[in-house]
Amino acid sequence: MPIPLPENKVIVTVAQTGALVTKEMNPHLPEQPEEIAASAYACYNEGAAIVHIHARDSRGENTADIGIFRSIHEKVRSLCNIIIQDSTGGGPNLTQEERIHCLQAAPEMASLNMGSLMRVSGRYAGTPFSNLPEEIEDYVRQMKAVNVKPEMEVYSHPMLRDVNSIIAKGLIEKPYYINIVLGMKYQGACEATPKILISILDLLPQDSIFNCTAVGSAQLPLTTLAMVLGGCVRVGLEDNIFYRKGELATNAQLVARAVRIARELGKEPATPEEARRILGLKTAPKAEPG
Repeated sequence: MPIPLPENKVIVTVAQTGALVTKEMNPHLPEQPEEIAASAYACYNEGAAIVHIHARDSRGENTADIGIFRSIHEKVRSLCNIIIQDSTGGGPNLTQEERIHCLQAAPEMASLNMGSLMRVSGRYAGTPFSNLPEEIEDYVRQMKAVNVKPEMEVYSHPMLRDVNSIIAKGLIEKPYYINIVLGMKYQGACEATPKILISILDLLPQDSIFNCTAVGSAQLPLTTLAMVLGGCVRVGLEDNIFYRKGELATNAQLVARAVRIARELGKEPATPEEARRILGLKTAPKAEPG
C-alpha cells in the first residue's frame, strides 16, 4: 500500500488543456500561453498545488516548441509559485523525441507514462501510444539528469511491472509519485471504477504516494474516493469538460469543487510549498529566458 498523505492534507493537480480537448468542445479550454497562465493562477487561488501543462501552437495544435513551453512557464511563474509539471505524453502528432523536449524548459515535474496503449477512437484511431521499457528508462534518465521528478502514469495493473523495474534499477528516487489514470478510452486502459482503483492501490510499491485521475463523469466520484483513501487528486478540462451533465466547466470551478469536498472530509489543500516538501521537490526554479 502507498504512503498516506498527512491526514489533514491533499495535493490537488489541475490538468488544464490536454492533447485532445478543443475549444469547440469547451470554449473555456486554455490553449495559448496567456490563457494557460491566467487559468493556472485562478486554479492556484482555488487551492491547486500543481499545474499539468500541454503546449499548443497558434492554431491550437499540440506542440513540442521549447519557446512556447518557456513562455508558459515564465507567465505562470510571474503570477504564482504553483508547481509546474509538463506532459511528456505530448500528443498523437508528436514524435517520441519531441515529447521529451519540454524538459529543456525546466519544469519541476514531468509525466512519465509507464506502458503502451492503443488509440481506438478519433482521427488517430489505430495508432499506438508507445512507451516501451527502453523508452521509459530513457525518459526517466533524462529527467534525473535535470532534477525533474517523474509522475508515473499508470493506466492498468501490468504497467506496475515497469514501475517496479525502474525502482529496482535505482532510476527513480523516493517518494515515488504514481498517478492512477482510469477511464481513458484506449485499448489497454482500465475502466474508472472504485474496485479497480482499490485493486491497483493494493499493488503499489512501498514508499509511493498516489494520485487519482479519472476521465469524464467518473472524475468526481473517484477523486472523492481517492481523498478518503489518503491520496492526491487531479481534476481539470483535460480529463472532464463538464461541471455537471450538460454544463461546461472551467478549470477553476473543478479545482474549487475538489477543495470544497476535501474540506468536508477534514482536509486542506496543500500549498505548493507543502506539496514540494511532501513530494521531495526542491525550491521552484526560475524560468529560462525565451
